[in-house]
Amino acid sequence: MKIKKGFVVREVGGENIAVPVGEMAKEFRGMIKLNDSALFLWNFFANDNTEEAAVAALMAEYEVTESEARTGVKSFIDLTGENGFLE
Repeated sequence: MKIKKGFVVREVGGENIAVPVGEMAKEFRGMIKLNDSALFLWNFFANDNTEEAAVAALMAEYEVTESEARTGVKSFIDLTGENGFLE
């Protein structure tokens, strides 16, 4: 799975914000605020990756348990999937 094309991430006022551009702006009207771990996962899923690979990458990047990483990745995938951001 990977993030659909049509979003750019910018830092605005110290916050990381994903904004739709082009055709995606017609489908999704709004912005997505990303905390540090969500930004990490957003960038990780810029390329096609698996949920298991994301869990391992999150554990390597942050000092979290497998359970915490799995919960974070699942939450990220659920939210981005529900909003149509994933291919």
